[in-house]
Amino acid sequence: MRLAFFIYNSTMNSKYIFIASFIGILFLSACSASTPAPAQTVLPTPIVPSQTPPKTATATLTSTPVPTASEVPTVIPMYFSEEFNTDLNAWESFQTGGTNPPIVKLENESLRIDFSTADTWFYAVHTAHEYSNVSISASVNGLSGSVGLVCNYSEENGWYEFNIASDRTYSILFGQRLADGVAKYVPIANGVADILESGSLNYEIGLMCDENNLKVFINGVLFRSPDITRYDLTGGKIGVTASSYKEIPAIILFNWVKVSEQ
Repeated sequence: MRLAFFIYNSTMNSKYIFIASFIGILFLSACSASTPAPAQTVLPTPIVPSQTPPKTATATLTSTPVPTASEVPTVIPMYFSEEFNTDLNAWESFQTGGTNPPIVKLENESLRIDFSTADTWFYAVHTAHEYSNVSISASVNGLSGSVGLVCNYSEENGWYEFNIASDRTYSILFGQRLADGVAKYVPIANGVADILESGSLNYEIGLMCDENNLKVFINGVLFRSPDITRYDLTGGKIGVTASSYKEIPAIILFNWVKVSEQ
C-alpha cells in the first residue's frame, strides 16, 4: 500500500507531497479490497516534493525504539534540561518515510541520529508531562536534512512542529493522527529564511506554545508567530524531530533540549 504513485520533483525538499501521495494510495487500496495490505514494516519509496505544498498531507508512522541506559527517575521535573548524558527512557519515538530506520544513540553528551536512507523523518516525544504553556529550545548540529521541535503533542488531537532545513527553508506544521500508522500534516507557514545558511544546521532553535499562541525562534530571535486559532490545540507533550532529504548519509545532533515555563 505504500509502494506506488509517488511524485518526484527536484526543486524543493519537504514532506508535503510524499504525505499527499499517501492519501491517494489509501484511496486506491480501499477500492481494491481483494488485495492484501503490505506488512507494516514496508516503507515508501523516497520522494523529492514539489515547489508548492498541498493544503493537507499524510504519512505512515512506524515505531522506532529509542536507546536507553537506565530506569526512568521516579520523578521527572516539569521543567528540565535534557543533556543527553544519562538515559532516554522518558522518550518515545516513531518514524515516517524512508526504507530503513535511523540509528539513534547517545554520543558525547548529545543525541545522535544517523540516517542511511533518503526522505526519512524521525520523532521523539517526551512522555513525562503535558503542558498548556511551555517554551522549548534546543542546540542542534548537522550538514543536511532538517531538524525541529514539537509541542502540544497528542495522539488524539494532533501537534505543532517547527523545522529548519539545510536548504535554508523552514516549515511550521499541524500534524494529526488519522488512524493507526497514518498521520496528516497541514502546512501553517513555510518558505526560505534569510537567517539560515545553506548546508548548515548549526543553530539554537526555539518553540513557544501558549494554548492558541505559537512563536518560533532561531538563535534566540523571534522568527514567526503564525495564527493557529483554527487548530485549537490547548496542550500536550513536547518532542524533537529530524529528517534526511536526498543527501545521505545524514547525521543530526541534539546537544541539549531545554523545557521551561513561559
